[in-house]
Amino acid sequence: MTTPAFDLVVHGATGFTGRLVVEYLLRRYPAGSGLRWAMGGRSADKLAAVRDELGAPADTPLVATDIADPASLQALMAQTRLVLTTVGPYQLYGSALVTACAQAGVDYVDLCGEPAWMRQMIDAHEAQAQASGARIVFSCGFDSIPFDLGVYLLQQEMKARFGHPASRVRGRVRKMKGTFSGGTAASLKATLAASAADPAVLELLKNPFSLTPGFEGPRQPSGHKPMVDEALGQADSGGVWVAPFVMAAINTRNVHRSNFLLQHAYGADFVYDEMLITGPGANGEALAQAVAADKSMGSGQGPQPGEGPSREERESGFYDVLFLGSDAAGHTLRVGVTGDRDPGYGSTSKMIAEAAVCLLQDAQDTPGGIWTPAPAMGEPLLARLQANAGLTFAVEAD
Repeated sequence: MTTPAFDLVVHGATGFTGRLVVEYLLRRYPAGSGLRWAMGGRSADKLAAVRDELGAPADTPLVATDIADPASLQALMAQTRLVLTTVGPYQLYGSALVTACAQAGVDYVDLCGEPAWMRQMIDAHEAQAQASGARIVFSCGFDSIPFDLGVYLLQQEMKARFGHPASRVRGRVRKMKGTFSGGTAASLKATLAASAADPAVLELLKNPFSLTPGFEGPRQPSGHKPMVDEALGQADSGGVWVAPFVMAAINTRNVHRSNFLLQHAYGADFVYDEMLITGPGANGEALAQAVAADKSMGSGQGPQPGEGPSREERESGFYDVLFLGSDAAGHTLRVGVTGDRDPGYGSTSKMIAEAAVCLLQDAQDTPGGIWTPAPAMGEPLLARLQANAGLTFAVEAD
C-alpha cells in the first residue's frame, strides 16, 4: 500500500479561517517538524497567492481539489491521511468530502455546527467509516471543543472524587469577546432554509438527542428564555441572570453524543444546558432580555463568509466558560475553561489544527466512525490545547 504524501491537507486554505489555520501550522509545525501538511483548495493560482501573502516557503505543497469532481476527490484521498476542512456551510459543501473520506479510510475534521446535517452523515456513513477505519470528527472549533472537553473533564473529576458522574451539568459563559464567524452565520441561514423545506430537518433541530440514534434521554432545559439561575448563587438584589447562548443548539447535542459514544459514562439520566451569564439584578435582567431579542446572527449583519476581524481584534478576544456539576447526593464541582483569542477565528483556527494533529499522532487507537472530540481524543487533546493553543481547563474552588 502506497504511503500518502501528506499527513493532512487544509481544505479551504484560501478562505479566512483556512488562512488562519495555515498561519498556525507555519508557526507550530513548520517544515522539519515531522508533520507533512499541504494547502488545499479549488484554485492552484489562489493557493499560490495565499502561500506567498502569508510568507510561507515557496515549496509549501499545494493541492488543487474540486469537490464536485469525483476523480479530483479520489486523487485527494490518495494523497493524505487526514483532511482538515474549513469550507462551510457543510450541508452545502461537505457531503461529498465526508463520503469520500468514509469510503477511503481517510480521517476528517471540520468546524461544523449544523446538527441536522451531522445526523444525516451519521446515518449515511457511520457503518462505512467504521469499516474503512476513517475517523470523522465534527465540530472541532469553538463549537464544540471547549464545551465538549469542559464537560468531559468535569465528569472525570466527579468520578475520581465521588465515584460517579454528575447527573446535572450547567455550562455558563462568563465572559466572551469576539464576533461570530461569517461561516457560522452562513450555516445558520442554510439550516433555516433546510428546515423550512423539510419538516424532518426541523424535528432534528428541536431534538436535544438528534445525534444519538436510538437513544432518547430525559427532558432537557430549553435554554430559550432569560431567567435567574439559582445555581450561580443569590445576588444581593434580583438574582444572577442568564440569557440564551447562541451556540447552545449545537454544543448541547455534541455533549450528548459524547456521552452516547462513551457508553453513557455521564449517565443515561444526564441533563445539560448552556446559558450566557449577564449579571445580577435589574441590569442583568435588562441585558438578558436584550440578548434574547438579538436576531443579528440570521439577519445578514456581521462578517460574511471569507470575512473576519483584524489580527488586533482576534488577539484581543477571549472567552471564559464555567461548568457547574452536581449529583443527587449534593456534591458539586466547578470547572473553568478559557481561551486567549476571539472564539470564532483566532481560537478556533488553533483548536482545529491541534485536533487534527492529535487525531494523527496521539489517537491512533481510536477506531473508525463518526466522532465528537472528547471520546475521540480525550486527555491527549486536553493536553495539546493547553500546551499549544492558548486554552486552559481547570477545576475551580467552590
